[in-house]
Amino acid sequence: MEKKIATDTPLYRHDAAYAREHGELSLYRESYQANIACKEAIEEAISENYGNNRLNSQAVFDAVSAEFSMERIQYVLANTVQYKDWDGRISRANREWAQTVPVVPNPDSWGGDRNCYFVVDRPHTGLTDLFITHFRKELEKAPREKKPSVLEKLQKPLPDTAPKPGREKAQEL
Repeated sequence: MEKKIATDTPLYRHDAAYAREHGELSLYRESYQANIACKEAIEEAISENYGNNRLNSQAVFDAVSAEFSMERIQYVLANTVQYKDWDGRISRANREWAQTVPVVPNPDSWGGDRNCYFVVDRPHTGLTDLFITHFRKELEKAPREKKPSVLEKLQKPLPDTAPKPGREKAQEL
């Protein structure tokens, strides 16, 4: 049942204080637990697919993406990189990518950050970096929701909403 919750739970993009103020604590908690489950799935998949000094990044991706949305995996990985901004074993490209993903700070009442509980930290940081690089390539391949082009909208003729002069006269008679 835990896997069902993780895959079906939408990503909640606000902190606990916001959720409390807006009566959305249950949504926040479900999403937060799913973030932790995603982190644990990534750690387990890396552990299972590393051997002979090689990481099978595709197998890690297949295992994790079968259980979690690309959006959640991206959020957890970006949070990991942002949390480990001091770690030189994370590539510059992955650091730059992580900065483009908005991760909401989630302070607790003691001054800590609740986001630390879904930082991928069990595997070696170099292995995590390899997986992030692979994930970014898969993310680029993933079909994206096509947004309507502003240029196409501007080039379309406007709908004719003005009343026809001949019809008004006919209705007056």
